[in-house]
Amino acid sequence: MGARAAAMGSDEAGSPKIAASAASTCETCINPAFAWNHGDIQPEIANTWLGFVGPGVRDRGETSQPWTDHTDVRPTMLALLGLKDSYEPDGRVITEALKGEARPHGLDAHRETVERLGAAFKQMNAPFGAFGMAALRASTRALTSDDATYAAVEEQIGSLTAERDAAAAEIRTALHAAAAAGEAIDERQAKAWISEAQSLIDRAGALAR
Repeated sequence: MGARAAAMGSDEAGSPKIAASAASTCETCINPAFAWNHGDIQPEIANTWLGFVGPGVRDRGETSQPWTDHTDVRPTMLALLGLKDSYEPDGRVITEALKGEARPHGLDAHRETVERLGAAFKQMNAPFGAFGMAALRASTRALTSDDATYAAVEEQIGSLTAERDAAAAEIRTALHAAAAAGEAIDERQAKAWISEAQSLIDRAGALAR
């Protein structure tokens, strides 16, 4: 019944009737008529908010930077609580949101470079990151072409994705070791990974054009 609800009642003769209630006046953060058909690229699905408050959290107010996704929430919470995971997470600690005393020591060394690495990692590896979105555009565009072109584009996407997966695994392991075990990331290696991530993003972007 959409935004209106119905209640059962009876008239003076005792016959049942349905009375419609007033339309809901509650405010929502999304369009209440949205069908929630997941699997599409829409702001209601792709964008959300996250709030951190408490000891160790920087007072940054409302900000859209840095770019993060859901996988970063858990490692950031663990860092704030001084806890560790028994497995390697897909996300990274959002060091930009933390005060110095709350940041894992391994992520404080060469902090600016490490944060650039974290940002590159997300854009390369997150589903809604630059690499993933470029690959989606390339695949969608290929659907409008002939079979041979589509197959060639999909093969190139597969090859790029394999390279991306290998690079992401190395970066993810390094970020986790820095956060959980205090193993500082070599700055030269970090810069090389940043360049590799950007190269993959650029190549995916070129494929989408």
